[in-house]
Amino acid sequence: MIVLLYASTITRLVAQWWDDPNFSHGFFVPLFAGYLAWAARDRLAQIKAKPSWSGLLILVFGLCLFIVGRLGSELFLARTSLMFVIAGAIVFLRGWETFRTLSFAWIVLFLMVPLPMVIFNQLTLKLQFLASGLGSSLLAFCGVPVLRQGNIITLPAMPLEVAEACSGIRSLLSLTTLTIIYGYFADKRIWMRIALLCAAVPIAIAANAVRLFGTGLTVQYWDPDKGSGFFHEFSGWVIFIVSVAMLMGVHALLNLIARREVKHAV
Repeated sequence: MIVLLYASTITRLVAQWWDDPNFSHGFFVPLFAGYLAWAARDRLAQIKAKPSWSGLLILVFGLCLFIVGRLGSELFLARTSLMFVIAGAIVFLRGWETFRTLSFAWIVLFLMVPLPMVIFNQLTLKLQFLASGLGSSLLAFCGVPVLRQGNIITLPAMPLEVAEACSGIRSLLSLTTLTIIYGYFADKRIWMRIALLCAAVPIAIAANAVRLFGTGLTVQYWDPDKGSGFFHEFSGWVIFIVSVAMLMGVHALLNLIARREVKHAV
């Protein structure tokens, strides 16, 4: 019944993952959530089913969200309602203990839903200004004549526009999702996972600023066409890999600090 009810919603969601690079990480989220549920199979097998009527209330709430989302053409509400319907079904049929065991997998599922456009556009705009400000500051620090007006960085060779695709929102969303997956497999400490997730945001912002800095240097001192073309596209992949390496470096540093604190306490 859930599949039939949400068939069109899920189809449009998958189509957006495919068409919109900002949310292409959505393909990995259900796979990771499925793995989390599969990894908990032994604990789930030991839990005695204790159906709860409170799950029916959650289920009804989810269906109301779905109706409001469909009637109001609000994709975010219609899509997130699926998670509440799933939660309600689990609690109604199996009980709260089963849901608590699957709670992390359930929370992860929210990552597959694209942000509402109002929030997405506001966040993108702020990141555009932040990236252009940091990028122009790095260029000026290196002695490059630069003038910034909003999200436009004017160089002697040519002006650079920090467009929506250059705001770093794609790297931020992808790196945040990857950080949650990496934290789950790499470290069992909750505080470490939270610390890595917090570190992912400044890492993504700083990496994008470095990308703009490299693009500006290429435009000014090498070739404007290469700087705004191949280098700009290729550097996105390189910077993302560097971001992942920086995240792993932060993890190693926090581990080192934690071990020293333990030794000092002893």
